[in-house]
Amino acid sequence: MYKDLLPINWSDFHFLRPQFLWLLLPVVVLMVISLLSMQQELKWKRIIAPHLRPYVISKGSNAVKVFMHLVLLLAFASGILGLSGPTWKKIEVPGQKLETPMVVLLDISQSMMADDIQPNRLERAKFKIKDLIKYNPRARMALVGFAGTAHTIVPLTKDYEIINSHIEGLKPSTMPFPGSDLEAALILGDSLTKVTKAPGTIVVFSDDFREKERGVLSNFAKNSKNKIVILPMSTPGGSEIPSARGKGFIKGKDGKTVRSSLDATLMASLNEIEGITVQQLTLDDSDVELIAKNISKNLEFTEKNEEKDNDWRDVGLLFIIPMAVLLLLWFRKGWVLYSLTFLLLVSCNDDASNFSDLWYTKDYQGQRLSNKGDFKEAADMYKDPLRKGVAYFKAGDYEAAINSFSKDTTAMGAYNLGLSYFKNGDYAAAELAFNIAVEKDPSLEAAKVNRQKLMQVLPEEDQLSVENAQESKDEKNSKNTQNKSPEDLSGGGQEASKEDMKKERQEETVNSNIHKGKELDEVPDDIKASIPQDDSKILMRKVDDDPTLFLQRKFKYQVKKYNIKPKSNEEVW
Repeated sequence: MYKDLLPINWSDFHFLRPQFLWLLLPVVVLMVISLLSMQQELKWKRIIAPHLRPYVISKGSNAVKVFMHLVLLLAFASGILGLSGPTWKKIEVPGQKLETPMVVLLDISQSMMADDIQPNRLERAKFKIKDLIKYNPRARMALVGFAGTAHTIVPLTKDYEIINSHIEGLKPSTMPFPGSDLEAALILGDSLTKVTKAPGTIVVFSDDFREKERGVLSNFAKNSKNKIVILPMSTPGGSEIPSARGKGFIKGKDGKTVRSSLDATLMASLNEIEGITVQQLTLDDSDVELIAKNISKNLEFTEKNEEKDNDWRDVGLLFIIPMAVLLLLWFRKGWVLYSLTFLLLVSCNDDASNFSDLWYTKDYQGQRLSNKGDFKEAADMYKDPLRKGVAYFKAGDYEAAINSFSKDTTAMGAYNLGLSYFKNGDYAAAELAFNIAVEKDPSLEAAKVNRQKLMQVLPEEDQLSVENAQESKDEKNSKNTQNKSPEDLSGGGQEASKEDMKKERQEETVNSNIHKGKELDEVPDDIKASIPQDDSKILMRKVDDDPTLFLQRKFKYQVKKYNIKPKSNEEVW
């Protein structure tokens, strides 16, 4: 605590609480009065005859008395100086530590169906996202799909299995409008990261990079706190874009077949922009492994408060040591109690936590701070995880509250964990925590009510609600296998021969148990009494076996509700 105090920099020497220096005046006055009283005492002693003084007056040295009064003066002065908070050294106040988020932007436009990357660009992008999850970047991850418009598929969550289950059914027909509006996706991804002040990482899986996109990415990188990582899902050789109808290829306005390819020069220029990294696509998973490691490495962000960037170190406690030594020299009957009282009074400076530990437990000290409204300090003081979590929650530090409540295995701890997840923007995890709370204590009505409210809010927050879903068991899953053949990805992995490129397209096995709900224009009569009367939409009624249809209707609902319109100059692919 008191390292590097010497030598003293007298130009920086000052008192943190200089108002207490005024106490030196009454101490000096008392010392002067005491010395004057000693002079008066000497006067009346002279009245006694010299030969009788040894028998009438007890022995003692007046010089020693004066010396002891001076010692007491120095002791009081030392204590007052300590109370005034002398300082000459600055210390850095550590900033708040935050966790950096990440958002995956997945292009679901028709051009992603081109097969220059096997089995096609979109399926390969899905494989890459799964590999990214496999390497566990440890950050909260969100998934955004974009074509003519951008939509949140999964908000920020640490439950990567939710993202894994949602990407299976994504295809161009899922999106309400054709096109590839990267700017809308970046804006939406940036808004998702605003739940925290920490800068995040936006990972873009797309194949459409032209001069327009270069300008959009450059402007975004200049004005956003977030970093951009681009994984281009195309090759320099390119490919024709298949028609959405399944026959032939898309033709441009000039009647020629549209060919989509990667501009290596443009990608190199993007990589030179500060805040943008272009990750070269490889056949293996080394590309996403590097992305995951970089995100995990920079997971923790320390926020510095400029107003409290530096503070002065209070060394007043050191002045109590000479005060205590001087008081021992002045040890006399009747004065020990007064000396101890004064010692306790002047030793109460800003760093009195060690003294409080002698009398109060940490939890009691934390409760006292909490009663005063100092929730952050109270949370640092508490030992009980439940009390600590509540204090962090009231202080607005929801990440720390989540860490504390996670250590509480009771139903109330799970309930509080759900509230913290909700405040932190992780709605899927909040729902799971409320479910755990109800399982542990079915009588916990607050958890049931909040879970039900969360289920009603989820569609508004782009969440998938399956409260009334019923699983379909008869539908056959598409049986495909992941491509293992080599191919040319321009700079990474192996080179494929023409024979390899002509091989039959192969796809990864797609197994999904996601369910989709039907949108209702009116609330069914049997549940009208359980929800607010002003609710005009409810997304879940029955289940179909195809998650793509659910996402289609979900996005159409968002387009209708928020009046989302695509840009008129967007290409249909």
